[in-house]
Amino acid sequence: MVAGIAAIVLVLGITAVLLFMSLPDANAFNMRVERLFVENDTLTGNAEIKLLEILAQSGTAFSDTLASYRFVIFVLLIFATALLVTAVAFLVMLIALNRRMGRIERQGIEVNSLLISRDQKSVYLNDFEFKLTDAALETLSVLAEARMDDEVLSGAEIEGVISGRDPSDCDEAAGATRIKRLRDTLGNQLVSELLIKNIARKGYMLAIDKNVIKMV
Repeated sequence: MVAGIAAIVLVLGITAVLLFMSLPDANAFNMRVERLFVENDTLTGNAEIKLLEILAQSGTAFSDTLASYRFVIFVLLIFATALLVTAVAFLVMLIALNRRMGRIERQGIEVNSLLISRDQKSVYLNDFEFKLTDAALETLSVLAEARMDDEVLSGAEIEGVISGRDPSDCDEAAGATRIKRLRDTLGNQLVSELLIKNIARKGYMLAIDKNVIKMV
């Protein structure tokens, strides 16, 4: 980011120097008018003098206009520098955030503690509290108990444990629906997707160390 900002400032600085050097001298017109006065001292008629006065006024106006143009160009260059520096800073921040998100996706969520409180209908994940519905809390409790036993539960098995029926009599989609509702209740898509793993052709499990799970 520092290198990018330095490059932007350097390029715009060089551009500003070259631009200001290429602009004509603000007093160039006045100098030409002054030469007319000096070289044509025989112009003494009222018309000639009036013309020279108009030329002198035009030179002053040109000088003032050119000075204002210089100021406007300077302000625009400062504004462009600020915009480009901001853009580079945001770009670097986005790249850093994407890299961090990639590391999280590869490594999963590092959970130091998962406390499930049935009485308060809450889940404390690394001291972050999540309020859950009864159904979502029941689903998470089943997954937590299965994780402590190193088990992977299919959707039908999850539905069977919660409903008290035999898994063979339960629909796989019913358990998948419970998992979806649990994820929706957790709210944070990144947390829910990485916390609850979907293992192909096997089922669902919590992707955390079973030793950090506590249920009260």
